[in-house]
Amino acid sequence: MSNEENYKEVNRILWNDAVDTHLSSDFYDMEGFLAGNSSLNPVELELFGDLRGKKIFHLQCHFGQDTLSLARMGASVTGLDLSDKAIDAANKLAEQLQIDAKFICTDVYSTPEELNGQFDMVFTSYGTIGWLPDLDAWARVIRRVLKPGGRLVFVEFHPVVWMFDYDFEKVGYNYFNAGPVEEVSDGTYADRDADISNKSISWNHSLGEVMTALLGQGFRLDTFQEYDYSPYNCFRHGVEVAPKKFRIKHLDNKIPMLYALSATKA
Repeated sequence: MSNEENYKEVNRILWNDAVDTHLSSDFYDMEGFLAGNSSLNPVELELFGDLRGKKIFHLQCHFGQDTLSLARMGASVTGLDLSDKAIDAANKLAEQLQIDAKFICTDVYSTPEELNGQFDMVFTSYGTIGWLPDLDAWARVIRRVLKPGGRLVFVEFHPVVWMFDYDFEKVGYNYFNAGPVEEVSDGTYADRDADISNKSISWNHSLGEVMTALLGQGFRLDTFQEYDYSPYNCFRHGVEVAPKKFRIKHLDNKIPMLYALSATKA
């Protein structure tokens, strides 16, 4: 079996190996989170509205900080992630904080059929779709788990960011989905010096590919916005230009770094 065919297992190992590093990193600030801080950012908070009593499905939830932050806002939340080690950590975190949230360990495309039509909102954010080869199938999953009139809230790093090499000196990758990007990387975005080295298999998805996938499933696009910063200092040469707003130092505000959209299941 080629790496491309085996991408789920390759990437599951990658994310399993990152969990312990991420739990102890300054990036994820577990101390602050345990004390009551939300891990959510203004970009997505502005799109949510009142979440009290809402059922939310959080795709690619990692070890559940955002999932549990949504639950703290009064929602009933289910998180899903490929990494069994991340889901184990999420369950322990929910138990420790005595927050009622459910977690499922599977890949996005294998989302259980019993969840069909169960949710008021699907939320997914920051470095998620790059791990998925097929956005049409992604959009189908989102459509099937939403109730009629249910909403998708989606925040993601802008595909222009992924065109650059790691030092943001030159265009190193295709803007369009030209097939799998197979790499070996050291450390993680949360700790570049971590003693971890793993293969990864990812895909670049253009804005057109995202929009076409959602429109093809009958979604109505309600809002779409692009941003010239990242709320995370997860790229090389990042500089904080305002609280929780990071840009690439030598590029300043010249490139888009994020986009956010909300869409309704028609």
